[in-house]
Amino acid sequence: MFGLSVELLFLELYFMELSGLDYSLIIGFFTIVLGIGIYVSKTSGKNSTEYFLSGRNMPWWILGISMVATTFSTDTPNLVTDLVRKDGVSSNWVWWAFLITGLLTVFVYAKLWRKSNVATDIEFYELRYGGKPAKFLRWFRAVYLGVIFNIFAMAAVTLAAIKIGGVMLGLSPIETVLYAGIITVIFSAIGGFKGVIYTDFLLFFVAMAGAVGAAYYCVNLPEVGGLENLMTHKNVANKLNILPDFSDTEALFTLFVIPLAVQWWSSWYPGAEPGGGGYIAQRMLAAKDENHAIGATFFFNIMHYALRPWPWILVALASLVIFPDVASIQEAFPNIPADKLGHDLAYSAMLTKLPSGLLGLVLASLVAAYMSTISTHLNWGSSYIVNDFYKTTIKKGASEKELVTVGRISTVLLMVFSAIFALFLQNAKQLFEIIIMFGAGTGLIFILRWFWWRINAWSEISAMIISGIVSILFKMTVVGKILFTHTTEAGETVEGWMPSYAQFPVVVFITTIVWLTVTFLTQPETKETLFNFYKKIQPGGPGWKKTIADANAANVEIVTDKKPWNVPSGILAMVVGIVFIYSTMFATGNWIYGKTTLALSLTGVAIVSGLILIQLWKKIRASVF
Repeated sequence: MFGLSVELLFLELYFMELSGLDYSLIIGFFTIVLGIGIYVSKTSGKNSTEYFLSGRNMPWWILGISMVATTFSTDTPNLVTDLVRKDGVSSNWVWWAFLITGLLTVFVYAKLWRKSNVATDIEFYELRYGGKPAKFLRWFRAVYLGVIFNIFAMAAVTLAAIKIGGVMLGLSPIETVLYAGIITVIFSAIGGFKGVIYTDFLLFFVAMAGAVGAAYYCVNLPEVGGLENLMTHKNVANKLNILPDFSDTEALFTLFVIPLAVQWWSSWYPGAEPGGGGYIAQRMLAAKDENHAIGATFFFNIMHYALRPWPWILVALASLVIFPDVASIQEAFPNIPADKLGHDLAYSAMLTKLPSGLLGLVLASLVAAYMSTISTHLNWGSSYIVNDFYKTTIKKGASEKELVTVGRISTVLLMVFSAIFALFLQNAKQLFEIIIMFGAGTGLIFILRWFWWRINAWSEISAMIISGIVSILFKMTVVGKILFTHTTEAGETVEGWMPSYAQFPVVVFITTIVWLTVTFLTQPETKETLFNFYKKIQPGGPGWKKTIADANAANVEIVTDKKPWNVPSGILAMVVGIVFIYSTMFATGNWIYGKTTLALSLTGVAIVSGLILIQLWKKIRASVF
């Protein structure tokens, strides 16, 4: 195969050793990161606000870089590689569609989150809703998201670290978990949110340098032969399309139509929650003001969607030349357990080809990506446990010192449980699909609860419960096999009543019908709760007309912002922003592909839409701040 027998290729990979330079880069990186954690530990441990939000005085640029670094996890290049190798570049639309959610957060929800002044996005529940249902929802979501879903997400990241450690260093899964986990959990526990934010700044540049350097070297390997040869290779040529094949109905709906038409607004996913939330909300809440919150989220969306995916895509495409299938990966790395084999392993396999120095930088970048993501999830999940469960349910009068201690203990426990769970997973795509399905149908509530008075706590409770139940029925029982087309373990396709791509929209439809029915069958929130929420947030819009009328009738002044409702302008800016970022992304891809005419046209669209967006933003800023 390209002048090397499989046996020789295996020997080359298996006996790969790190040089002194490689070890120096990795050890130096660890030393700096731990040093930052120790340096900020004194101030971060002052109180829970410092530990989880760094005093709410962070500028947009460091928060934006932190958002990018946090989502630059070890499982993301593995997921992208899995998608590209199986279904081509266009399969990335399953997560590219979340750009719509991200820009809705930028231009509509970022300022609302910063105005709320809550410590976590889960605390929002007792601001928006009232009574026992709100208290239940707050602690239940704290456990549901902060513990269960958070462990799922961290397990996916740790699984990627296991595969990297196995392929590149010959480590067993348990060894990788111990080495990577211990250092990360020590850093996260002592440094708090400020430690995470400060190290993210360093991690971002290390991770970007590593990803770009790896892509450049892998594409120019003798076996690959440069960009031109890569683009025309028989294993790659049919994988390059950025848009899916419109004649393939299943691929079109699964990879493009459903993500763009349904998934982005209907599903909860970490880092891309409809209406904002999670660790993105945590960073918005830590911003100096609403303007900085908006700037941070916009910078994140540009980097996350327009520019960052391409180095990973290039490595994935190059891997199709050297490792055309899973069997070739298995032959090259027989020490990898069978339950960890998959197309996603190709990313790590390609990195074993890197030379000394660059190999150390890339390994340091992968360590950076792992530590950034895990430390964020640990601090975020711990903030839920402390602020929304322990302080509200276990011990209401807990001192600030005690809250920080509980935060550090929960950080360690979250790491332990996620590491154990990771040992039982096979690939990152499994978790991606589970999380998407379990959140199906809940996203619309997260969008509307800011702008429609009638949504209550029971709306969210019912959506969570029914979404989980229906997802389990469809994924893990005979019901799903009867209803939807599926593939058996033997590779045989079994026809159901509906195509497989209908599964997600059906879950969304059922969940939406249930929560809307529950909403109208249960009592609305009290007028006092709604008055207090509106007075603090000033959301505006036709969805609050009844509340404003009720307040006027009761001689209660709740409208303090007399400026015109700016959400329509925000939505217009969102649409222009989508054009700007997607055209930038497409232009970057076509420049790489060598399609100069199309790349120039798309670059022109990006420049024009960017200029329009600047003018729109000036108007929005003038009407808001």
